[in-house]
Parts: sequence; C-alpha cells; structure tokens
Amino acid sequence: MAMPADTNQNGDIFGGWLLSQMDIAGGIHASKSAKARTVTVAINAMTFRKPVYVGDVVSVYTDTIRTGRTSITVSVEAWVQRRQESDLLLVTDGQFTYVAIGDDGRPYTVPSPSR
Repeated sequence: MAMPADTNQNGDIFGGWLLSQMDIAGGIHASKSAKARTVTVAINAMTFRKPVYVGDVVSVYTDTIRTGRTSITVSVEAWVQRRQESDLLLVTDGQFTYVAIGDDGRPYTVPSPSR
C-alpha cells in the first residue's frame, strides 16, 4: 500500500518509490529464472502512465521477455486498486534487464528455460 511517507512534494507517490518496488519484483523474477543472484544492469524502458496516490494498493506483475546467455529481460507492470474501487488500473510499465552473477560476482550462465 502506498503510504504518506512515499509522497513527493505534490502529495503523489514518488516515482522512485514505485520504480524500486518494480525493480524488487523484477529482480525476484529474474533470480528465480536464473537460479542465481541477479543484479539490475538496465531499465530499458519506463512509462509512468497515471499517478499513484496514498492509499492505493499496488500490485506488480512480471514476465520474461528474453533470456540471453547471462541476462534476463523482464517486463514489469504496476497496477493499482484505488480506495473505494474494485477495478485495477495500469499505472506504470517497463522493461528491466538483470545479469546473473555467481558467488565471485562475475556473470553466470543462465540455465536454458527448457531445463
């Protein structure tokens, strides 16, 4: 839930807070897919479509767009349910790229999705 501490100077939820929630969700998705630790290397696209308000319940959904040798590109969407409403509303979407890394901090080969 978006809280007052997450607002910008205009009283709307700060875009950086929402971006961090999306990055966390994308990172979880990438780590599970890679079966390894992953790090964010790029935000390839980001569109803030509608504001998020205090009290909105934010849900983040992910899907793999592309898997490379050491990287995974993830589609990430943030949807909200506004107070007193039942419909979900797409507020932000983007593409995040993560690289799998081993314990030594070096790129790690991502297993094939068929394995």
